[in-house]
Amino acid sequence: MGEAPAFFVDDLQKDLTNGFPLKSKGHETAINIGHNKTYVIGGMENESTSTIGVRIYDKSTGEWVIPVVLGPKPKLSKGHSAVLLDEDRILVIKGNSTSDDCFWFLEVNTTFVKEQKKRFETDVVAWSRGVIGEAEIPIVISGPSGVGKGTLISKLMEEFPSMFGFSVSHTTRAPRTKEQIGVHYHFTERSVMEKDIEDGKFLEFASVHGNLYGTSIEAVEAVTDKGKRCILDIDVQGARSVRASSLEAIFIFICPPSFEDLEERLRARGTETEEQIQKRLKTARAELEQRNSPGLFDHILVNDNLDTCYKNLKKLLGLNEGAETTLLPELVEVPQEHTVSKIDQKILINCGNAEEENSSRSMFLLDLSSIKGGAPGRTRGLNLHIVESCINGTKMLS
Repeated sequence: MGEAPAFFVDDLQKDLTNGFPLKSKGHETAINIGHNKTYVIGGMENESTSTIGVRIYDKSTGEWVIPVVLGPKPKLSKGHSAVLLDEDRILVIKGNSTSDDCFWFLEVNTTFVKEQKKRFETDVVAWSRGVIGEAEIPIVISGPSGVGKGTLISKLMEEFPSMFGFSVSHTTRAPRTKEQIGVHYHFTERSVMEKDIEDGKFLEFASVHGNLYGTSIEAVEAVTDKGKRCILDIDVQGARSVRASSLEAIFIFICPPSFEDLEERLRARGTETEEQIQKRLKTARAELEQRNSPGLFDHILVNDNLDTCYKNLKKLLGLNEGAETTLLPELVEVPQEHTVSKIDQKILINCGNAEEENSSRSMFLLDLSSIKGGAPGRTRGLNLHIVESCINGTKMLS
């Protein structure tokens, strides 16, 4: 078990003659990847936001590169450690932080980053926040207008209020009376949303009557962060976009027993003109034709009877009456002063004073063997154990 290959930037400056284009701000570490690149991780004085910055030193050219940085960026801390996991990513551990904001992955050569490098035609890195524990994957529910999917979702939310949550969509239209920001929609400027779409921050989007609507990756992750299972109620085209994204989800299509039955339901509502009904029927026919598209939907449920369909939906999701959501893990704090060591997929974080011979030192063992996901979302599946080290050896506390 060896020390992480990280060091202060002051030591790095002694070895490099080209110098830094920007003055350092706070603690910085450097990681060598391959023979040609050194990634310097830390803050920079000219940054407008207090987030951990990233620079790349290209040894082959002797030049510094400021890469395109994607994903939610970790806030600057007074101290952090960094360890190379593989040729694709670096684990950054923020000191003086709790376990819900302590572990961050800097992706430098993952599949997502490679795709973005081709698009931007320059160096790209991506941040992904590490999350302790597993999470239930989101549910994408699609179906034509009038099929009853909204009613089915409402019944799920009513019976299991602590288990499910909706992602809040973004839109460029102005708020209507009584609409609350962050509750009904995230209201945003068109230029901002277009830039976020370009940067790959949206799972799906569409232009409706001159305004953009869409589901962001962060909105889905925010629901999961609360220990809830996210439900996405989107059309077939949106489902196709989500399926093509990096999000792992269950895709369910709700269909009527017949097209004639669907038309009857739409007309029975009595809320739309004949022109509007014909438009919805045209869209519905196209969506029904796509329900059997290879690899699009995992399950198809026929809503010929609401109670039966709801019972089948619960069975499909493995739900029982009175089921409880998974409890969020208890938070622990990693102090500013700590050291890290790595062996295989386990990281030992030593939080004690190694200079005191007989001191009792608290340690954390971070197991990365079951991690899933990554940028542009979260990296989930981290397992954290508390270990106590003393003069007589070590023991696992949790």
